[in-house]
Amino acid sequence: MSMPEPPLALLAELTHRCPLQCPYCSNPLALEGVEGELSTEEWCRILDEAAALGAYQVHFSGGEPALRKDLPKLVRHASAAGLYTNLITSGIPLNGEKIDALAEAGLEHVQLSLQDTLPEEADRVAKMPGAHAKKLEIARCVREAGLALTINCVFHRQNLERLDAMIELAVALGAGRLEIAHVQYYGWATENRQALLPSRDQIEKANALIADAEARLKGVLLFDHVPPDYYARRPKACMGGWGRQFLNVSPSGKALPCHAAETIPDLRFDNVRERSLADIWVKSDAFRRFRGTGWMPEPCGSCDRREIDWGGCRCQALMLTGDAAKADPVCELSPDHGRILQMVENGAGQETPPFRYRRKAN
Repeated sequence: MSMPEPPLALLAELTHRCPLQCPYCSNPLALEGVEGELSTEEWCRILDEAAALGAYQVHFSGGEPALRKDLPKLVRHASAAGLYTNLITSGIPLNGEKIDALAEAGLEHVQLSLQDTLPEEADRVAKMPGAHAKKLEIARCVREAGLALTINCVFHRQNLERLDAMIELAVALGAGRLEIAHVQYYGWATENRQALLPSRDQIEKANALIADAEARLKGVLLFDHVPPDYYARRPKACMGGWGRQFLNVSPSGKALPCHAAETIPDLRFDNVRERSLADIWVKSDAFRRFRGTGWMPEPCGSCDRREIDWGGCRCQALMLTGDAAKADPVCELSPDHGRILQMVENGAGQETPPFRYRRKAN
């Protein structure tokens, strides 16, 4: 067994609790309750183990990580361990005082989610009145605290026409980076696929707009464009390849190769309460199952892109074919690519149904 390279980053999902009800929520369908969450002491040990393993970064995520009262302590511990610290947040539980405390503890970067540029539309997607105004205030506080700011916006059928306005808003807020993340259709997003799936015309216009903005704003705003799978000819390297760059720890301590990996029913995921992070990264059956290229079926196994896209998304393959080991149907060489084409064709021109919101009761 060859030793894998150390992970680039630890994605620390501190909690599944969240004040928003976004219809494209990427958390698992079965949410972890607060009673099952890792303790402060357990998270501190995991941060130490991640640093010792060779990780460079920790991304504090959720749910909403700022709902954890011990967040400043965890940030301070991660910083002392030598990890670059990033907070992925809705901004809703924060204020200027809390942001200053996090900055003092060693926080270096904040990734703030925005749902739209129109307040009423942003609040409708989040299912929370006043959410957009609060987020804009938090963006200002982040910059005043001297922290680097990324704006993240999930784009879909109902807000993609305002991509240009989102770019200008990111510049106005002083963000250094804009993540243009199209909805990925697994988990809760599958419940709202018809309401979220954009048209091909929308995608083509967005691609041209992004190309123009990248040239126009070079040196001002960095773009991280996550294109929509359903309109691609080849899959992207999900999480940089299974078990290659990222290690995700869930609120209850499950170590996952990606945040959606639990959708694959025949994988057993080790828990950091029972096994060290290093042991899991190197030896866990779940991490080894789709790591590298040895597992790949045809046409992936002989493809000259096999060490570029690493087979695409295993969760998507499972959802669309029933087998996580099959070629990602996004790839036009996949024998199941017709399923993608059919879904795009079925969605074209149909009415947009109302959202089914992500409530814990659902």
